[in-house]
Amino acid sequence: MRKVLICCAFILGSAAQAEEVVIAALGDSLTQGYGLPAEEGFVPQLQAWLDAEGVEAKIVNAGVSGDTTAGGRARVDWTLTPEVDAMIVTLGGNDMLRGLDPAQARGNIDDILAAAKRAEVEVLLVGMSAPGNYGAGYKADFEALYPDLAEAHGTQFYPDFFTGLLAEEKGAASARSETVQRYFQGDGIHPNAEGVALIVEDIGPAVAELAAQAAETR
Repeated sequence: MRKVLICCAFILGSAAQAEEVVIAALGDSLTQGYGLPAEEGFVPQLQAWLDAEGVEAKIVNAGVSGDTTAGGRARVDWTLTPEVDAMIVTLGGNDMLRGLDPAQARGNIDDILAAAKRAEVEVLLVGMSAPGNYGAGYKADFEALYPDLAEAHGTQFYPDFFTGLLAEEKGAASARSETVQRYFQGDGIHPNAEGVALIVEDIGPAVAELAAQAAETR
């Protein structure tokens, strides 16, 4: 009888594991968790949020600090292993910091989404807000590429990685008020652990939806 119970437990455990959706988080330092202890980065906090919500999903950290959209395009094929069911794409911040042509970023992300489609992997494309120091035209072109490509490829779309922090900006005198700045590390670019928690709380439902969609289509 004991052997039968052990066998049943093993089978049930294997079945539960088989149902788990694997999501690769393809991104840069924001995804990788730059400047934070391993357990406080974006991926670990997102994993904890999903676990708490009962979402059967495993997030794989495919973030590389300093990566541009070109870097993401170069490694997307080996990121999309057979185990991967879905992918979060958060790239473009370093392109903007370097003032790279938005057309290049558009082409690179287009290729990334095309690779995901070939692999039959569901995608959540995360947009970015561009700074105004390169001019209004640059800002408009960069911000537009994300919703445009999401629509063209039929992927899920989340407007801005920092949406969870943008809510804190409402009513503030400036975009980087003291209220918002306390959620960033000293460089003013990367969120601290508290900032990541706000980001995860906001993007979490979209990732849960991605996991559900991937579970249905695999």
